[in-house]
Amino acid sequence: MSHLSAALAHCLPELILAFGILVLVLLGALRGKETGGLVTEIAIGLLGLAIVVIFLGGKGTAIVFNGAFIDDGFGRFMKVLTLAGSLVTLLMSQDFLAREKIDKFEFPILILLSTLGMLMLISAAGLIALYLGLELMSLSLYVIAAFHRDNLRASEAGLKYFVLGALSSGMLLYGASLLYGFAGTVSFAGIAETINGKVSLGAVFGLVFLMAGLAFKMSAVPFHMWTPDVYEGAPTPVTAFFASAVKMAAVAITVRVVFTAFPGIASQWRQIVIFISLLSMVLGAFAAIGQTNIKRLMAYSAIGHIGFALVGLAAGGEAGVSGVLAYMAIYLVMTLGTFAGILSMRINGQGVENISDLSGLAKTDGVMAFFLAMMMFSLAGIPPLAGFFAKWYVFNAAIQAGLYWLSVIGVLSSAVAAFYYLRIVKVMYFDEAAPAFDRSAAAPRAVLAVSGILVLFLFVYPGVFIDATTAAAQSLF
Repeated sequence: MSHLSAALAHCLPELILAFGILVLVLLGALRGKETGGLVTEIAIGLLGLAIVVIFLGGKGTAIVFNGAFIDDGFGRFMKVLTLAGSLVTLLMSQDFLAREKIDKFEFPILILLSTLGMLMLISAAGLIALYLGLELMSLSLYVIAAFHRDNLRASEAGLKYFVLGALSSGMLLYGASLLYGFAGTVSFAGIAETINGKVSLGAVFGLVFLMAGLAFKMSAVPFHMWTPDVYEGAPTPVTAFFASAVKMAAVAITVRVVFTAFPGIASQWRQIVIFISLLSMVLGAFAAIGQTNIKRLMAYSAIGHIGFALVGLAAGGEAGVSGVLAYMAIYLVMTLGTFAGILSMRINGQGVENISDLSGLAKTDGVMAFFLAMMMFSLAGIPPLAGFFAKWYVFNAAIQAGLYWLSVIGVLSSAVAAFYYLRIVKVMYFDEAAPAFDRSAAAPRAVLAVSGILVLFLFVYPGVFIDATTAAAQSLF
């Protein structure tokens, strides 16, 4: 019994969400339609409680449930980012869902279910745990992508994501079965022990299929084809969720898999990571230039940023992982801030998404224009904003690892991408004023302001942040 209670103590955040989901389903079923707001508030409370539990929880590393679940510093760091993404998404979604008349109690429950899957995925120490976490996350995502079921674009987005997601899950499962066949075990540590330095063709095939499935969840090229359509078609809070929490979980499990299951064949997986990183950076830089819809532009931006984060993964070692963690944390803040700005884009009660709708925003709403400009400058990587330091950490790790050409291509891609970010700033400050936006809800404006402040002032006191990423990276090795 003591072993079980010790094991359960290591998955307390997951238990909080699981029991909370059961209670909320009962509450929603019993009280019906008018429960939406209450369920959302309780869901926000549960996510906040899970974050507090992680901060107050144990230190060190523990592997429980017969080697299926790992609780370590790396996992705890990424879980906090994932939970923060989910919590802020729910905070920003209430007003949007009410205006669109889709504020049903199922929405926060689906967000919690998906987040529970993400937490399980981040702590997976074996292939079965990885697949269970991935499917729990994905099945909820398929539903919330099409949550606005009376909207043709949202239904189309959900269907595209479902079809391509099922394909990617099949590829990942095929890769996992190949790895199990060649290693004789599903645990990452066992796989590492079995194929340490002994490169068999079957194991490499398994690795390739596994990475293909994970690259789909990260929306890395060439598995990015769903991203622009789903980002544009899904309700804006759902798009914010895809761009924030989902990305954190997908990157976390990718980092864990390659470093814990395949340390002996690093040269093989590094080639794959360099390839998808290179393509993602270049496509993200050039494909966004012609976009007129800001959500579609953010989709290509997300693809590019995943490419930059993978530069740190390609570099390997503690410095590389620390760079990836720092990049994802800063990317989370920038993305949530930008989507808070997009959620504030409403004219006569209708949401607008065209970049041209931001024309002359500095004249009609100077505060929003300023903070949105900070997000754009930071996404472009302009010093001394946080986005510059995010790129600095991953490129520095790549240079230390001797990947000079990858760093050069990354910097050039970043320079090209700066064009479309700075174009939005130019539209806001120098174009003729478009009709003023409605007064937006307090939550998106607060998120935009807090994100802007974090992005502006990270360079003032970065010590605590860097210490946290370094400690999390060390716990993985």
